[in-house]
Amino acid sequence: MDTTDLLKKVRRIEIKTRGLSSHLFTGGYHSAFKGRGMSFSEVRLYYPGDDVRAIDWNVTARTGEAYIKVFEEERENTVMLLVDVSRSAVFGSHTQFKAEYLTELCAVLAFSAIANNDKVGVMLFSDHIELFIPPKKGRQHILRIIREILTTQPTGRGTDLGGALRYMHNGLKKRCVCFVLSDFLAANYEEALRVLANRHDCIGIHCWDPLERDLPDVGLLRVADAETGAQSWVDTTSSRLRYQYGQSFEQHRADTQGLFRRANADFLSLSTTQPYVNALLQFFARRSKIVAHG
Repeated sequence: MDTTDLLKKVRRIEIKTRGLSSHLFTGGYHSAFKGRGMSFSEVRLYYPGDDVRAIDWNVTARTGEAYIKVFEEERENTVMLLVDVSRSAVFGSHTQFKAEYLTELCAVLAFSAIANNDKVGVMLFSDHIELFIPPKKGRQHILRIIREILTTQPTGRGTDLGGALRYMHNGLKKRCVCFVLSDFLAANYEEALRVLANRHDCIGIHCWDPLERDLPDVGLLRVADAETGAQSWVDTTSSRLRYQYGQSFEQHRADTQGLFRRANADFLSLSTTQPYVNALLQFFARRSKIVAHG
């Protein structure tokens, strides 16, 4: 992809996702995620019924009247996008479409975040950390994130999700919102997810192509493992094989959702044929109810 084509693609994604992010923002992003905590706002006179623990004794002693500290929620969040760029993560019947789908999904989350005055960072990973961009604000920063996701050519073949989660846990000192976008075809990451989710707000987004669930009946088919390159022949005319293929996908999705639930983290599964805006709106609406009653 040359520079001109890349700039056109980035611009097209920006135009599309900025409009969608405005829709998402008014549709629930703002209320779906709590701020980092409470920050001092001002002092005011004490009124009967106020919590005596909030009395500012220094101001009270200086003025001779009882004053209390008033706090307000810090709305600013830090949002991190952890994006799996391993070869299996972009496997599918429409590889480029799936890659762009992931990029658009990241872009609309990023634009929604900066509309809320949040910082956004990204980490791209395969079997190692491919790229880390620290959290910042601003349109140009988001455009850089979009360009990097579109153009990164991973040097790793496999997926070390546990290593990526541990890297994020060690690198983030303040509480943040972590979106993990992956096919979750990885092993031994449950403990790392539990530790990360104990400190941060974690949301897993499982993005999949229909070919990963539904094996077409096309006769003998040579298939290759996206990460190891190992090849084999399968007879797709076998209805039993196609059924087992679909069941294996559904079992993996259910197992992954259960793993996130045990870690007290959210999980969202999206097909590349599914409009992600509607799914995100529903997700934010559910989150808003939890936050409101939390």
